[in-house]
Amino acid sequence: MAEAADFQGTPSPARRWLRRTGALLAGAPLLAGLMQLPAAVPAQAAGSDTVSVALDSLSPSAPNDGDTLTVSGTVTNNGKQAVTDAHVDLRTGALLSTRSEIDTAARHSDDLQSALGTEVGGKYTEDFGSLPPGVAEHFSISVPVDKLDLGQDGVYQFGVSVSGKTSAQQWDQVLGIQRTFLPWQPSEADTKTKTTYLWPLISTVHVTAKTGAGELQTPVFQNDDLAKEIAPGGRLAQMLALGKDLDVTWVIDPDLLASVDAMTRNYRLQGAGDTTTAGTHQAVAKQFLADLQDAVADKEVVALPFADPDLASLAHNGTSVTGSLSHLKDATEVAATTVKTVLHVTPGTDFAWPVNGAVDPSIIKVATSAGADKVIARSDSLQETGGLTYTPSAARPIGGGTTAVVADARLSTAFQGDLTDADSSTLAVQQFLAQSLALNTQTGKQRSIVVAPQRVPSTSQAEAMATAITALQDSNWSQSQDLEAAAKAKPDPGATTKIPSSSAYPSALRKQELPRTAFEQIARTQDKLDNFQVILTDESRVVTPFGRAINREMSTSWRGRGSEADSFRTSVESWLDDLTSQVKLIDKSETKLSGRSATIPVTVQNNLVQGVGHLVLRLTSTMPTRLEIGGKPYYEQQVEVSGGHSQSVKFSTSANANGRVEVTAQLYTEDGQEYGAPVRFDVKVTEVTPTVMLVIGGGVLLLVLAGFRMYTQRKRAAARRAEEGGGPDAEGEGTPETPGAPEVPGTSQAANPGDTEDADGPGNPAAREDRLQEESVAGSREDDPEQPSDPTPDTAPESADPSETGERVDR
Repeated sequence: MAEAADFQGTPSPARRWLRRTGALLAGAPLLAGLMQLPAAVPAQAAGSDTVSVALDSLSPSAPNDGDTLTVSGTVTNNGKQAVTDAHVDLRTGALLSTRSEIDTAARHSDDLQSALGTEVGGKYTEDFGSLPPGVAEHFSISVPVDKLDLGQDGVYQFGVSVSGKTSAQQWDQVLGIQRTFLPWQPSEADTKTKTTYLWPLISTVHVTAKTGAGELQTPVFQNDDLAKEIAPGGRLAQMLALGKDLDVTWVIDPDLLASVDAMTRNYRLQGAGDTTTAGTHQAVAKQFLADLQDAVADKEVVALPFADPDLASLAHNGTSVTGSLSHLKDATEVAATTVKTVLHVTPGTDFAWPVNGAVDPSIIKVATSAGADKVIARSDSLQETGGLTYTPSAARPIGGGTTAVVADARLSTAFQGDLTDADSSTLAVQQFLAQSLALNTQTGKQRSIVVAPQRVPSTSQAEAMATAITALQDSNWSQSQDLEAAAKAKPDPGATTKIPSSSAYPSALRKQELPRTAFEQIARTQDKLDNFQVILTDESRVVTPFGRAINREMSTSWRGRGSEADSFRTSVESWLDDLTSQVKLIDKSETKLSGRSATIPVTVQNNLVQGVGHLVLRLTSTMPTRLEIGGKPYYEQQVEVSGGHSQSVKFSTSANANGRVEVTAQLYTEDGQEYGAPVRFDVKVTEVTPTVMLVIGGGVLLLVLAGFRMYTQRKRAAARRAEEGGGPDAEGEGTPETPGAPEVPGTSQAANPGDTEDADGPGNPAAREDRLQEESVAGSREDDPEQPSDPTPDTAPESADPSETGERVDR
């Protein structure tokens, strides 16, 4: 009862002390026994990652009978204590029968808690006396393949481990391991997998919409990055050098070819502001194209639409914007011409390649809208739902005459990530080959498999890809096949053909898409281009560079670079605005009309190098009751202006009342679209009132009356002379002097016989008075200014000289 009470309650201090002492005494023999255990203990007893193992190379990647396998790499002590009696061993693991098992093993490649495999042992190890902390030691072990104890064909785990002792654990133990895969197919497989590997030659956008003023329209590049890519050692140069010896399908963006081809001639580099500098890598560009022409001479070439447009962005955000799909069609049409011109080969243009092969119904619809009838998808998007126990062939009919070419996701993503170090590259190559062999052993049916890697592989990724493809081409389980042949292969009847819904589209990819606002800006730029090109005498100088720039605005390469994409689109639109503004109306100041009619000149200035036409200049009066233009409220005239010149267009006007009238000058294209900004100016009409008209009419009446009076006076004088003297009439030689008339001073009394005074001389006072009045009226008319009613326009002359033109822009 007492023991029960103690057990159920709190034990006394004395009892607790007795129990602890008894436990220690009882455990002493056991502890002593543990200290006597041998050094060999399971690997699980060792700490994880005490020593890291890196595999720098494994050759051959897929060995055959009689081969010697060479494995090299480094071991690094990550602990704080030196490792003594260290040695590196090779281990052969279990046979992996499924692709999923390979995935699982790859995720635990350095896990010490997993099975280690069997040591090869013997002389096929490398010993190190000591591994100091933080020091990497190189190793290289060669072993005949027959020493690896490989059995049936298939994929084996293969590991490199490092063992040793530490000061804290003085027994031999595995301190680190790195596992990989060893494909084993020493003889020809009964059925080989037909493998298509896409080799993408794609870059980012490099060329702007700007071109120089010369006849050849010197292109302007954003920077010189493309020269770095195609120079020896550059990414694209490496892709070319590696790909030329591989049996692959070249997938090329025609924009890359057009850009490099432009570099073979004079080109400019965008500088600060509006400045440019000369490009200097013509020789590099020429060599790159020459090497590429040789590389693809006998290979299958697939051309993407020009600038590789983002099909998913277009499908999700662009189709609701009018005209967006037309750009895809244009990019597809120019692709074949570009490739054939630059590379002298005829490419296939009936393949569409959405980003990462992710598809939904809207993407399929857009991808096939420009003529493509084959869409490169990926198996992690178009997933199998039929419960197949093997990987089906790539070709899947999805309706409407369209074929989905489904690339294998595992093989296609094998070389993503950072592969700059040799270890990660080696592991990627071995896993790729393991997946390929495991796929081949799934069934005895021959299948066509497509591998579509990332669009823009890095140099290290490309090198790993090339190593894997070379090994695959030399293997006994795979044979190469063109993409066109893979698309035409007989599809597996059990393979899924159902396109996933839009909701299944990866959200990570959707976040990188071009927004709707981007397509709205593209549409706005296109509208401006359409309006501009109709006035040009050589529209190709504008349509071609801007058409290609608009294609580049939709490029897949903008994913993840939203701010750069915005900047590029804005620069294209701004440059087009600059060009269109070079054809404009010159501003006018107020114009004064002092009469009923006048001519108003309006000046059109063209600062482009090429001439413009198909323009209509309309001059409109806001108050046609006061001022008419050409007898109407507005009048239009056709306009043609040579490059670098100005043209003055004259309009006849008529005024009905005085006052100020606003007049608007506006250019239009022949299809009625406004072109450029209008010019508004005031016309001030003066001296056109009823009073002025009355004065003018009164003056005319006075002149008529004065002439009539002169006529009647002369008639009366002639009649008086006839009554008084009966002598000759007013039109005779003269009349005798009137008797008793006083002598007029200043007259001669010794006139010649027969001479008489003129009819309006001193002898005829009335005639003399009439003559003086006539002279007075005539004199007053000579002194008067020109009258407003005169037919000659009296408007002050307008200057037709152009204003300051500014920078001359060629187009």
